[in-house]
Amino acid sequence: MPVSSPAPVHGEVADGFEKVAFAFERNFAERGELGAAVSVVVRGRAVVDLWGGWVDPQCAVEWRRQTLTNIWSTTNGLVAIAALQLVESGDLDVDAPVARYWPEFASAGKGDIPVRWLLSHRSGVTGVPPEHPLGVDDLLDWPKMTLVLAAQEPLFEPGSVSGYQALSYGYLVGEVIRRITGQTVGEFFRANVAQPLNADVHIGLDRSDLQRCSTIVEPAAGAEQVADALAAEPTRAALAALGNPHSLTKNVNSARWRVAEIPAANGHGTAYGLATIYGALVDDSERLLRRETIEFGRTGQGRCRDVVMALDNEFGLGFTLGSHQRSFGPNSRSFGHDGWGGSTAFADVERGVGFSYVMNRMGTSLRDDPRKMVLVEATYACLSDATTVIR
Repeated sequence: MPVSSPAPVHGEVADGFEKVAFAFERNFAERGELGAAVSVVVRGRAVVDLWGGWVDPQCAVEWRRQTLTNIWSTTNGLVAIAALQLVESGDLDVDAPVARYWPEFASAGKGDIPVRWLLSHRSGVTGVPPEHPLGVDDLLDWPKMTLVLAAQEPLFEPGSVSGYQALSYGYLVGEVIRRITGQTVGEFFRANVAQPLNADVHIGLDRSDLQRCSTIVEPAAGAEQVADALAAEPTRAALAALGNPHSLTKNVNSARWRVAEIPAANGHGTAYGLATIYGALVDDSERLLRRETIEFGRTGQGRCRDVVMALDNEFGLGFTLGSHQRSFGPNSRSFGHDGWGGSTAFADVERGVGFSYVMNRMGTSLRDDPRKMVLVEATYACLSDATTVIR
């Protein structure tokens, strides 16, 4: 049955993928969507490219195909791709101590921690404990953040379990990339991932792109209350990851946030750009990574109850892996990353799928936002339909 969307919706879907358009429109009609986009690439072909709603809470400016939005931790998967390119080139050994590349990291008993544990959130350096409060100005200061994290002692036994490095992941892996290449993670990503694909995705925006950004609207519960609720087990590791600094959404729409490089939190992109990147990982072109490197990156590093998120979870090398929760569809070997509030981007090697969803009204989840989940379910329903043909 057709649904009447209260917001303008534009774009195209290939024959057989109408269920995705229906689910997208229902998000506006039934789930409080403000502005959003969804894109699906299958075996190199864009089969869904939809956008709709508004870039601002006043509903004055329509979302356009080229609208950029902050994707929070969906950025982590992009950093992982960059790191795996260095693995593939032989410049990075994930089983070498981090201190081989970043000597200062060896302090506070961290001399033997391997790069693998940074990528898989097992380093114990989930952030900076709240007794040493950080402000947003600190997050914008790369030298200060890497200095502070290099000096930080692990907040749980390294390697024993995962503890989601909500903000620290980007600085930790990003600094290893910088030490190896001499480039910031944003510069390396742009030159080696985004530009070769002409993908409209960025870690650190050029000021000329600021006018294209949507306004992020924090969850109705309030960002501070959400962060407190997410730290369901108030250990120092969880509080360091999710509660310091305490309120990020107050600054996320500022120009200084958008042009900075905070590579676990402030990537900006379009859904089509993100789906293009993940689609290029699974279209057999090997434009970004060879198949064996992708297999290496999506190899699980151990399923456990994450000590920060208090959820059953498994990471690969920088990616969240699919699971029985069907976070990335029915394939448990799919890989990608959700972002706080709802955004996602992932790849399904076996089905040749690159998928992304972005939005500006945040939900209250670190992963598996209901708006995202109905779009993923609709996509796989279309792929399972015998009448859907991908040429």
